[in-house]
Amino acid sequence: MSVDRPCAPIAEEANHPRTGLRLIGRGLRRHARRLSIGYALMVAWQMSETLVPVVIGLVVDQAVDGGGWDDLAWSLGVMVALFLVLANGYRFGSRFVVRSVELESHRLRLEISGHVLHPRGARTASLTGETLSLATSDARQAPQVMRQLGYALASLVAVVFVAVYVLRLDLVLGLLVMLGVPGVLVLIQVLAPMVARRTARQQARTATAAGLAADLLQGLRPLKGIGGEDVALRRYRAASQDASTATVGVAAASGLLAGLTAALSGVLLALVALVAGRRALAGDISLGELIAVVGLVQFMGEPLRGLGEVTAQFAASRASAGRIAAFLQTPRLTHVGPGSLDPRRVPVLELDGVDAPPVVRLDLRVEPGRLVVVSADDPAVLDVLVRLLGAEQVPDAGTVTLDGVELTTLTTEDRRRHVVVTEHHTEIFEGTLRTTVDPLGSHDDDALRPYLEASAADDVVALHPDGLDRAVRSGGASLSGGQRQRLALARALVTEASVLVLHDPTSAVDAVTEHAVAEQVHRVRAGRTTLVLTSNPAWLQQADEVVVVRDGVVAASGRHRDLLADARYLEEVMR
Repeated sequence: MSVDRPCAPIAEEANHPRTGLRLIGRGLRRHARRLSIGYALMVAWQMSETLVPVVIGLVVDQAVDGGGWDDLAWSLGVMVALFLVLANGYRFGSRFVVRSVELESHRLRLEISGHVLHPRGARTASLTGETLSLATSDARQAPQVMRQLGYALASLVAVVFVAVYVLRLDLVLGLLVMLGVPGVLVLIQVLAPMVARRTARQQARTATAAGLAADLLQGLRPLKGIGGEDVALRRYRAASQDASTATVGVAAASGLLAGLTAALSGVLLALVALVAGRRALAGDISLGELIAVVGLVQFMGEPLRGLGEVTAQFAASRASAGRIAAFLQTPRLTHVGPGSLDPRRVPVLELDGVDAPPVVRLDLRVEPGRLVVVSADDPAVLDVLVRLLGAEQVPDAGTVTLDGVELTTLTTEDRRRHVVVTEHHTEIFEGTLRTTVDPLGSHDDDALRPYLEASAADDVVALHPDGLDRAVRSGGASLSGGQRQRLALARALVTEASVLVLHDPTSAVDAVTEHAVAEQVHRVRAGRTTLVLTSNPAWLQQADEVVVVRDGVVAASGRHRDLLADARYLEEVMR
C-alpha cells in the first residue's frame, strides 16, 4: 500500500467545488487509483461469496452424485481458493477504500479550517458550533459515498451474475430473476427520496443545535450575569427538540425502507426458491443446480438490501457535501491586491470623499505620529469605519488610502504590516497571558512591559502568582470583561503597527483607568499613527485632533478643548 505525502498547503484562492455533487466527484477523482484497486478487490470478494453456492452445487453434481476422487479434490480446491479470495478480498479491498475515505475526510477538515483561518478570513454567518459540525460530522459523512459506491458496485455485479447464471440454467427462473430484481429495486426507490429529504433536514437541524449549544456555553458567564439562563435554555431546548424530531423521522423512514426492502426481497426470493424446487422435481434442473439456486437466492438478500439502501445513504453524504461546498463558497472577509508600501515609512492615512452609508462623503486625513479620535452620533458610522479600515468593505464612492495607495489593493502582508484594526468585541484564545498579548512570541518580558503598563494589563498579570504564564481559558472565560479588553489592547500595541485603529478600547474599564490608559497609549505610540473610534472623554482629551461626525458627514474637527465651546458637542461627549 502506498504511503501518502502530506497534504499540500491550501492555495491563496482555492477553486472549491460549488455543489455537493461536484465535491463528491472531486473526492472520487482524488483517490481514483486507490479506489479502483479497492473496488476491484471488493468485487472479487462479492463474486467469491456469490460463487460459493455454485461450487457447492458442482461438488454435489460432479463429485458426490456419481463423480470420482479427482472431481471431489478439484471441487474442494476451487472451494478453498474461493474462500481465500473471499477472506482477503474484503480485507484488503476495504483497506484501500477506508484509507481513501479517511484521507478525504482529513482533506475536507483541512479545507474547512483553512477557509476559516485564511489570512483574509471568511465572511460567513455560521455559528461557531455549526462550523465545528462541518469540520467533524459533515467532513466524516461526505466521503462515506466512497464506501457506499464500493458496496453498490460489488452488489450490482453479484446480482447481475446471479441473474445471468440462473437465466443460462433455466429460462423460467432466469426471467423471474431478471424481471423481479429491477422491480424490487424500483419499488424500493419510491421511499428513497423521502429518506433523503429527511436525512438532509435532520443533519441541518443537528448542526444548528450543535452550533447553538457551543455558542451558549461560550457565553454562559454573561448569561448568568444578566439572569438569562432560562431564555437560553428554552432556545436550546427548542432547537434540540427539532433535531430530535428530525432524527426520529429519519429513523422511521429508514426503518420503513429497510422493512420494505426485506419484505419485497423475501417475496422475490421465496418465488425463485419455489419455482426452482418445482423445476428440480420435474427433472429440468439437477440436485446440485437446485442447491446452487437456493443458495444464490438466500445470498441475494444482502446485495438487494445494499442496493435498496444506497440512495438513502448517498443522500446523507450529498447533504453533508452540499453544506461543506456552500461554506467553502463564502467570500473572503478582506479585499487585497498587488500593491505595496515602503516598510520604513509611517504612511499617511486618508479617507477622501468616502461614501458607505451611513457614512456620506467623509474626508479625513491622519498625519503620521498623531492620535486622532473620531466621534459619531450614530454607532453604525463607527462600525462602517472599522470595516473600511480593515479592508472588509469597499466604499461605494471615494477612497481609503495609505500614502496614496488604496487599502483594498494592498497585499495581505503589507496591510497587516502597516494597519492593525482592533474591534470593540475581540476574541481571547485559550493559552496563557503571554500568548494572549504576544501570540507570535516575538517579545521578552522587558519588551512587553511598556505595552502592558500602557494598557493597564500589568494589573491583570500581577493578580496571579504565575504572572504572564497564568492560564487563560477559551474565550477568556476566566477573565472579567475589563481584563479581556485590556489584554486585547495590549495585544494590539505589541504589534507596533504603523497605523493602529481602536474601536472603543476601554468601554469596560473604570474612568480613572481609562484616563491613565489613554495617556499611556498616546505616549507609547509616539511617532506612529493611532486612530480611535469613540466618544469617550478620556480619549478625546488626549487626542491631537477630534473629528466629529453627525448624520454621516464631518460636522467639526479640532482640539477637544476648543470644540467644548460648541454646546452640541459638549452635550454629546458629556452624556
